[in-house]
Amino acid sequence: MEIINSGDRLTVMLSGEIDHHTLMSLRGTIDAQIEQHTPRLLALDFGGVSFMDSSGIGLILGRKRIAECYGGKVIIKNASGYVEKLIRLAGLAPMLAIVKEVHKA
Repeated sequence: MEIINSGDRLTVMLSGEIDHHTLMSLRGTIDAQIEQHTPRLLALDFGGVSFMDSSGIGLILGRKRIAECYGGKVIIKNASGYVEKLIRLAGLAPMLAIVKEVHKA
């Protein structure tokens, strides 16, 4: 995981697997950054995620709740088809912006 703070935007570049084994570490690190920087926008970038189970849904919901406590909102970036499908099946799509980032060559 890599975290990029750019003023009012905090981008969390997630990678690898998101499951109950990795959740505690991710959650603690992201929460500390939200509390420290109080971003207006928290971007969770799933571009490097190879696997996600329902723990990832909990990660999204919990970070959304905390970001909103500080007046921020959450967007989901670069989710694979599989991850996006999980988000939609969990009913989160109406609550979150899901965007694909286009990289210029």
